Amino acid sequence: MKGPKKVYLLALLYALIIGFSFLFTKIALNFADPIDTVAYRFTISFVALGIPVLAGWIKLDMKGRNWLRLLPLGLVYPTAFFGVQAFGLTHATSSIGGIISASSPVFTLILAALFLKERTTWIQKLSVLCSVGGVIYIIVMGGASAQGTSALGIFLLLLSAFLLSLYGVVARYLRDGFTALQMSYVMMLFGCVSFNALSITNHVISGTMYEFIEPLSHPQFIISIAYIGLLSSLVSSLLSNYVLSKLEATSMSMFVNLGNLISILAGVIFMNEQLRFYHIIGAALIIAGVIGVNYRVRKVTEIEMEAKTG
Repeated sequence: MKGPKKVYLLALLYALIIGFSFLFTKIALNFADPIDTVAYRFTISFVALGIPVLAGWIKLDMKGRNWLRLLPLGLVYPTAFFGVQAFGLTHATSSIGGIISASSPVFTLILAALFLKERTTWIQKLSVLCSVGGVIYIIVMGGASAQGTSALGIFLLLLSAFLLSLYGVVARYLRDGFTALQMSYVMMLFGCVSFNALSITNHVISGTMYEFIEPLSHPQFIISIAYIGLLSSLVSSLLSNYVLSKLEATSMSMFVNLGNLISILAGVIFMNEQLRFYHIIGAALIIAGVIGVNYRVRKVTEIEMEAKTG
């Protein structure tokens, strides 16, 4: 398989992985607090990538590259994004968090136009709003409540959505200088160091280091953290960075909302949550939005591929 079909199938695989990550994250949070969970998540992902690199099985090709250019990428995602999101959710309900996080494609649309000079048609702009609207509709109809949500929580969640969009733009900008593997390595390194430092410091100060280690005694936690560490962090990072080297940032951002749809379906299938009419309507809006944004991009990509091979 080659060309556009491969890129879109990898983008769909990315959406599938992050969709199920919500399910496994929810299980992991039954045994550890959010910061500890993120620390374990990136420890596993960095070790899984770092060992093959140190053993020489995977070559990063570090010569002749200015690695400091990847510093903003590692700071934005995962460090700032997960940190801001975690603190934002302590001041807001998860439903409000879902609504605000669904707005990230709108931020991506604006940032990509400003910094990457990506041009979108009115159909693509409307498709972005259609997809965002689909996610918001499902959450609102499901009984979203703002009770317990503060202005600070809303601000932090908006900032996290902005940071997620900024990551897509930065990764897209760096695509010509670095490979998906190189970018992912730096991202996993930043996540591992920053969140372990934060988690361990917090436990040392409060004298609760046993709480950091105790979750490892639960098989469910180990299975869940393995999924979100290996697949949801490492593999999804490699997929995202690769797809962003081929697709516009706005197009890729839509697959995040597709991941939100998959997470809802995962809840219906595996958590015995009820499938209601608004799930179907919202799903139709999300899928229509993804298709609308990516249809023109796919046609352009196919023409470019034919020109190269012709």
